[in-house]
Amino acid sequence: MGFIFSKSMNESMKNQKEFMLMSARLQLERQLIMQSEMRERQMAMQIAWSREFLKYFGTFFGFAAISLTAGAIKKKKPAFLVPIVPLSFILTYQYDLGYGTLLERMKGEAEDILETEKSKLQLPRGMITFESIEKARKEQSKFFIDK
Repeated sequence: MGFIFSKSMNESMKNQKEFMLMSARLQLERQLIMQSEMRERQMAMQIAWSREFLKYFGTFFGFAAISLTAGAIKKKKPAFLVPIVPLSFILTYQYDLGYGTLLERMKGEAEDILETEKSKLQLPRGMITFESIEKARKEQSKFFIDK
């Protein structure tokens, strides 16, 4: 009789363990999908911001270039054209970020860093562990009672 009860209990425990494992896996998959969705939305907002900024900055750059060129011609001083150079770099960067391949190049560089320069990504003192968090919590807590 005890054997039948034990066998039933073991089967129940096995089923419970499988259920818990499946639940944990499902929860992890949902978290990963949610994080991916959030990252994609943040990147889309970054690109949209860059494109919007480009519209305003492009207009400013156009007016500045026309005004500085007219001033350089009128005053016969080519020094008025100097500010166009750094402004053109900013305009080019924003265009590349919003409509060009800058994000793909950054992604490729990041993948290269992950593959070849792993040591630069390590945290000081290594990975954070439960024990290190508990140690810090115990040191800071005024109400901690060691049992």
